[in-house]
Amino acid sequence: MTTSATGTSRDAGSGDRRVPVAVSAADPIGLAGAVALLRRHPEIELREESGPDTVALLVEDALDEAALARLRRIVRSEGARAVLVVGAMRENELMDVVECGVGAIVWRHEATAERLVQAVLAASRGDGDLPADLLGRLIHQVGTLHRGAGGRAGAPALGLTSREVDVLRLVSEGLDTGEIAGKLSYSERTVKNVMHGLTTRLHLRNRAHAVAFALREGYI
Repeated sequence: MTTSATGTSRDAGSGDRRVPVAVSAADPIGLAGAVALLRRHPEIELREESGPDTVALLVEDALDEAALARLRRIVRSEGARAVLVVGAMRENELMDVVECGVGAIVWRHEATAERLVQAVLAASRGDGDLPADLLGRLIHQVGTLHRGAGGRAGAPALGLTSREVDVLRLVSEGLDTGEIAGKLSYSERTVKNVMHGLTTRLHLRNRAHAVAFALREGYI
């Protein structure tokens, strides 16, 4: 049974927009730890329930069908952006997580307060945030899928523009919005508009999903 965070954190004197975060965990210790780490930061507002305006942070030791079902419900039914904090992940589970719509993943052994806040803020912006080892595994897996399907007749074309491909290539290298804008001499708003346009047009859930899709289709 999943345990949900209770109570709302309030920090007086913070005039900046705070990111609403709903924490859930498979065990009460994991829940209490994540809540305690996030509560220290004034940019985070803890909430009871996840929804379209929240970032849902899910803490798991390992992935099973129940955990994947929770991720799908959080992203697809509740409309929240998801951050997964997980202890271990098998090779075949990474694509399942990305297909669920999770764009930010944190290893439990790396889950400091700063690392959690970084992932939450990235998710709230629609950015991807994967550990370097997982990003490499994702690229390898999708590249393998693409090579296995390469050259098949009638394969659907994505119709990506050269600008979209340039942006996605830099996303796949782990660059954030500001770094991509600097590399391509675009404004950050232009980069965000490019990502929003292609994810909306292609019905992709986030940056990680967009990168996986573009890799699978051979664009990057």
